[in-house]
Amino acid sequence: MSNSNVSKMTFAGILISTGIVFGDIGTSPLYVFQAITGGGKNISEAFILGGLSCVIWTLLLIATFKYVYFALNADNKGEGGIFALFALLKERRFRWIIIPALIGCSTLIADGFITPAISISSAVEGLNNIYPNLKVIPIVVTIVVILFAVQQFGTNAIGRLFGPVMVVWFSFLGYLGAMQIVDNPTVLRALNPWWAFNLIVNIDGGFWVLGAVFLCTTGAEALYSDLGHCGKDNIRVSWAFVATLLVTNYMGQAALCLSPGFNLASGQTVFYSMVPESIMPFAIGIATIATIIASQALITGVFTLMNEAIKLKLWTNLKVKYPSDHKGQIYIPFINWFLMFGCLLVIFIFKKSSAMEHTYGLAITIDMVMTSILLGFLLIVKYPKRRMVYLLIFLIFILIEGVFLMSNLGKVVSGGWFTLVLAATFFSLLFLYNKARELRTSITEYESMKKVIPLLSAVKNDPKIPFDATNLVFPTRSNSPNKLDTTVFHSLFNKKPRKAGIVWFLHLDIQNEPWGVHYSVNEIIDKSCYYVSLQLGFKEEHHIEYMMRKIQRKMVEKNELSGDSVFEAVRGSIEEVDYRFVVINSRVAIDNDLTPFQNICVKAYRFVKSTGLKPAEDFGLDKTNVTVDYVPISVTNTFEQDVIEDFEDYSVT
Repeated sequence: MSNSNVSKMTFAGILISTGIVFGDIGTSPLYVFQAITGGGKNISEAFILGGLSCVIWTLLLIATFKYVYFALNADNKGEGGIFALFALLKERRFRWIIIPALIGCSTLIADGFITPAISISSAVEGLNNIYPNLKVIPIVVTIVVILFAVQQFGTNAIGRLFGPVMVVWFSFLGYLGAMQIVDNPTVLRALNPWWAFNLIVNIDGGFWVLGAVFLCTTGAEALYSDLGHCGKDNIRVSWAFVATLLVTNYMGQAALCLSPGFNLASGQTVFYSMVPESIMPFAIGIATIATIIASQALITGVFTLMNEAIKLKLWTNLKVKYPSDHKGQIYIPFINWFLMFGCLLVIFIFKKSSAMEHTYGLAITIDMVMTSILLGFLLIVKYPKRRMVYLLIFLIFILIEGVFLMSNLGKVVSGGWFTLVLAATFFSLLFLYNKARELRTSITEYESMKKVIPLLSAVKNDPKIPFDATNLVFPTRSNSPNKLDTTVFHSLFNKKPRKAGIVWFLHLDIQNEPWGVHYSVNEIIDKSCYYVSLQLGFKEEHHIEYMMRKIQRKMVEKNELSGDSVFEAVRGSIEEVDYRFVVINSRVAIDNDLTPFQNICVKAYRFVKSTGLKPAEDFGLDKTNVTVDYVPISVTNTFEQDVIEDFEDYSVT
């Protein structure tokens, strides 16, 4: 579905939004009241009605007002998410915004470790209601492994089923809740926010319950980050349907907890206690499928997030695949297997969903605070006449989320440490990588081609310099034939000058269309040097050597080139002339006077680069025809050291 289509409100768009946007927030009823009640231990009227009131008003204030109303209007060319906010504010040259953006990204990745583990575990554990002694961890692990294994094939085919399945799931949630409300309508009193206030202020331990309450809105970030996939009108309409059924189910769980004689046996949950025994297998089945869909949506969201980070130069290039002809659907193998390893680690460390609850919520609370800071600042800058209104509104949001953050800090010892360690590690790598890239801003990126041309001619006409190759190809970041990367310039002239029959500067440009290969050739020096712009559809394989040979043959056919080898001994005896590709790998020069912090940044930069594509792999080159040239660059003042001559005597004795 194209961006133009998803921006329109249609029945199909609403159905798709229901399937892919609300998976995480829509499966929260599986564990929220279980966490609020402490596994069924805290079921007094004030406690239950207070917890329910907190859930209702959290969904209203955070999910509805902040995300559905405000955030969906702050898009970057139709795209949402924390990096969309960063890109919008980056254009206005606010340097500090990089910090909340990187914190938000780090916490979302940490959340990607936990969401599939807790969601799928909480659904599958429903089997213990039928088979109390069944070991569910092997089942959970199997589902997780299969879920990540199928990512490489894309979700285009099964994605069409997400909407209808989630409609069934939400309808089932509403049905279960409504049945309990009819039996115990007293829970409707929780619509009064006084019960929430009473829980926090007057009930012993009520403040710390907010950490469990916050789990009801952990998927709200997806309402914004999936804006580009679904369109804001589709999200807003489908949210009205979803929110109503979610609140109905939460009310039903509260009604059950307040029913006379209610108690939970070991291994049971509040959610599954609402389900009649006759439909328990159906409930477990639909819940498991819903959590798989929720996990799928989160995995896709992390892929999208990391793809945006790569585009914004906040992470190194990774292998990105496109399983379908829609550029929005991507698959990043490294991230996929990294997330799978993280999910399995969470399962093996914490084992039960009730234990995983302690890791959950803390990271996403931090992310929401960062989003509020960036979103509020953007609206203040964008609409200066309403500055005070937006300042007040977002101070309230930050205050509410700050209270949730404080309550979630109580989880640090019992499991939240895991999330904090993950998020801090990711943030450190992102921050140090970004600082290392900033070091490069002190150097000149490009040289004018007017400086390059006479040197190329002089090298080619110097008989003392041997030929490196008939065709010497330099991939270049320069998108213009009028300038050349300084690193390529260094490789050509600053060491032993490189001499070739023809020097090619190749710029690769990835298009928004899935298929098609186009090129243009600019002559720099007749029959000696050319600039080639190669445009590839985003699904086209990068067989660069094959394409360069094809371009050269077409130029030979048009008598623009001779096609002969520069090596006389083999000229006329071989069908294909030789090619040599030179890819540049820049290194900070050894004489740079780096501070200890800058040294750490450089080491982190190299580590991050090691996780990404090697240049030859990125360009689809045969390694036997590739030379990797390490080029020193100066990012700081060079090291200075005095050298004192003691004695010199050139006299002949």
